[in-house]
Amino acid sequence: MPKSRGRRKTAKPKAARRTPGPSNPADQLLANAIRIGGFDNALHAEIWASTALGKAWAKAGLGEKEPEHQLCTQVIDRASATPLHGSLALAALSRVAPAAALTPLSDAINVLAKNELLPSWCSDTAWTPRTAWRAVDVYDSARTLLIDYDGPLPHTVMVDLYQVGGLEVRAITILPPNAAEDWEEIRPPGEVPMPLAAAPAAEVLAELAHALRMTDMVWPRNDDEDFADCRALAWSRCRDYLPDWPEQSELTESHRSQLIADFLAHSGRDDDSSRFLAELLLDYGQGYISAGPLHWSPDEVMVFLSDWLPRKAILEPADRAALPQVLRAWLEFALTRRGIDPEWISPVIAAIDIWLPGLDDAIDDETA
Repeated sequence: MPKSRGRRKTAKPKAARRTPGPSNPADQLLANAIRIGGFDNALHAEIWASTALGKAWAKAGLGEKEPEHQLCTQVIDRASATPLHGSLALAALSRVAPAAALTPLSDAINVLAKNELLPSWCSDTAWTPRTAWRAVDVYDSARTLLIDYDGPLPHTVMVDLYQVGGLEVRAITILPPNAAEDWEEIRPPGEVPMPLAAAPAAEVLAELAHALRMTDMVWPRNDDEDFADCRALAWSRCRDYLPDWPEQSELTESHRSQLIADFLAHSGRDDDSSRFLAELLLDYGQGYISAGPLHWSPDEVMVFLSDWLPRKAILEPADRAALPQVLRAWLEFALTRRGIDPEWISPVIAAIDIWLPGLDDAIDDETA
């Protein structure tokens, strides 16, 4: 069949060229800064600036030092090119920036303020911590801190901490004021008990500062938005409360020996494998459980069986055979000694059946 020759070809429309946005983080921040001109309070400006600083911190490479300070310096250098955007960005950054950047930011703001009208929230005073609360789960493996703030827009800062494998901040959330009153509604149903108790604000802020310090030491960095977006804001609230490094408490030899003896008597086991494994379990608890050697949780059982034991210990066949029973007995002994309700001891012991099946293969893996 001959091809049709009378049909005109329709020209395809050319795709419109898009002007690429600024690629440098400082330029992106300045281009976006006009949004905060309409904010009516400092809290929203702080969240905006903290999010920008959090992205810079999360994306920085291992060798990059002080990425937030570097971003502030770049914004200062570029601010005069767009004075309106620049003054807004500098004002917001100055409320949550790292301490080393505060003076340069203030100096740059004073220069631009001669010709630019700053938004009303720039004169808002610092937030005042009013009350604070701490919630600890029954295993002492998770904590939540709540700090109520007075100021132009009262609010609560809620921080979730996790203590398995090392202390870290998991999430930071800004809530309406007096969130402690709704604590039971905030908690997901069916979770382990985590009672809330009032605590001095300075004490809770010091705990937060130490937890942030520990979190910042972990690599790769926690780039989850639930943490990174409010990290700078949280640091700005607690930096002045940063405590000295806590002293590490060690078990005395007599206390250690007494714990082993009490366990062997409690479990009715006194063979060589039971004694060896009890020593091993106490070593793990003392060296790796942040809350204390008897503060086992389901997650601690996971870390012990799936990670620590295959890498750190050499077990003889008799020790392997005895491990399931000795571990169950040790968990029951440790948690009973701490006064944990049997209802919440059961999930810890049940974790053994979840993680034990893969232990033999992990131990026999010569690359471990």
